[in-house]
Amino acid sequence: MKGNKTAWFCTSCGAESSKWQGKCPACGEWNTMVEERIVSDDKKSRSLTPVRLKQTRTKPQLIHEIETSDEARIKMPSGELNRVLGGGLVPGSLVLIGGEPGIGKSTLVLQNILSIRSRKILYISGEESAKQLKMRADRIGRPNDNVYIVCETSLENIKDHIEDVDPGLVVVDSIQTIASDAIESVAGSVSQVRECAAQL
Repeated sequence: MKGNKTAWFCTSCGAESSKWQGKCPACGEWNTMVEERIVSDDKKSRSLTPVRLKQTRTKPQLIHEIETSDEARIKMPSGELNRVLGGGLVPGSLVLIGGEPGIGKSTLVLQNILSIRSRKILYISGEESAKQLKMRADRIGRPNDNVYIVCETSLENIKDHIEDVDPGLVVVDSIQTIASDAIESVAGSVSQVRECAAQL
């Protein structure tokens, strides 16, 4: 296929290399490099590659000279979650909630977003059905008319859903189930997670 690129990724830390190496140059782990093919034909690269604007050269600044302003954060209903997030979600940021399977990540997130009534929320599920999520929401007991559920694993379709719904907050559960057509590797691989996280 025209425009194919092959790269090697470390399954431990995600470092990229143009050739196979027995030891990862970034994290030092042995035998963790896996080969993945990246499709970059003209049509797909046009749709996925962000437009690069003319870049201006930056200048080093002394830290005390940098002007700051208070970011308007999105307050989460959970005080503990707000504390971990440094006072709430920063608009435009990406937050990864990680942990062992079954510890309650999805329930924690659903519990919080069902309590937010000030903005439209799109919950993208790649693991559970809409009925399973509805049953969990009923158990939580916080009805909310601003939460939209869609079961989808295609990055391109997810971007369409985001454009259609125009939400103020997007939840992806989980990023490891999402895959882009522009990359020839399975969902959950290092290159897929990188691409999907960057595009969302």
